[in-house]
Parts: sequence; structure tokens; C-alpha cells
Amino acid sequence: MSHIKGSSPGVPSWDERFSGDEYIYGEEANLFLQESAQLIPSKSKVAAYAEGEGRNAVFLAKLGHEVTAYDYAQVGLRKTEALAAKNGVQVQTAQADLIEEELPVEVYDAAVMVFGHFPRQDQYRVLNKIIRSVKPGGRLLMEVYEEAQNSYDTGGPRNVDWLYRATELLEWCKQQRIIHFFTGEVDRTEGLYHSGSCCVVQIVVEKLEGK
Repeated sequence: MSHIKGSSPGVPSWDERFSGDEYIYGEEANLFLQESAQLIPSKSKVAAYAEGEGRNAVFLAKLGHEVTAYDYAQVGLRKTEALAAKNGVQVQTAQADLIEEELPVEVYDAAVMVFGHFPRQDQYRVLNKIIRSVKPGGRLLMEVYEEAQNSYDTGGPRNVDWLYRATELLEWCKQQRIIHFFTGEVDRTEGLYHSGSCCVVQIVVEKLEGK
């Protein structure tokens, strides 16, 4: 989705990309999140990171969770609030640069991040901040593009250094209790920018005490 100022010279900022009336990734939640949402206990306090225009946050709010959507793009956060109002739910929003800024510590019962991509040197700094924001026993659900997505033309960063390596993500996940780990090809039809077969990594981990 989005998170920071932009990806490379010549690429529009996320505020520019989100500036139209259309929701560029659609208004429906990511399919993996829809399929895995039952792993989040009812009425949880949930953070949705790199949330873009709010489709996943609104879906979670409709399930009865207390949701805060984090994103760098103020335009995306305004559209999140509008989508929540359209669906008759409330979503809190917070503007944050996930690379540079600190996040709350052990505040959330669960966190989700769908297609939140960062330069390779920053990926685990961000993920460590995200898992720290979850209480012990809480869960993180995530779907991101794997490095092999570079050979597809169906969405995600064009720069391979912004994609994730499944082997590295698996090692990171081993610090917690792994509930689900998958890497491979799936089909995603999500608005203008995600369309067709793609290569992803999916994780669900439960945070261990002291981690």
C-alpha cells in the first residue's frame, strides 16, 4: 500500500496517487486478510500499518474491532475516514513515517500490514517496531510481495530491493510463534494496481513474552 514519501525519482508520491476520487486498490479488503481475520480475537484493538486508503482497516472495524490506520499519506488517511463513514464504522487515523518514527509499544492486540513495502535496509527495522507495538500474545497478520514478484507485471514495487525475501522473513518469524507461513503464487484483483497472478509471502505470528 503506502508508507513514505515515494519510491524513487519520477514516481508520484502516495498523496498524488491517492488524490483522485477512486480507491486505487479498491474498497474491499485484501483476500488473505478476509480469510485470516478469524485469527484476531473479537473486539480487539488493532493497528493497520501502511494502510493506504483504508480498505483493510474498514473491514476490520466492520467486524467489531477498534482500529487505528497508520500511513504516511495524509490524502490516504482522509479517504480512510471517508470510507469508514460510508460503511457506518469508525476508524482512527495516524500519520506516520514507519521508517523514521517510533510506534506505540505493546498497545495493540493485533496488527496487520498488507503490501507495506520499504527499502531492504529498512524492512526489519520497521517490522521490529510493528511487532513491538503488539502486546505479548497478540498477533501480526501480513501479506507482502516476495522477491520473485519482480518477474511478474501485476503490482508492487518495480525495484527488487523493495520486495521481501521469503527466507529472511521466515527467520524473522521464528522469533515468535508461527501460526501461518506461506510463500508462493496467488491471484489478486485489487483495484488499478494489483491484478492477476503474483508471488507473495503471508505470515501470521503470535508475539511471545519478552520479544
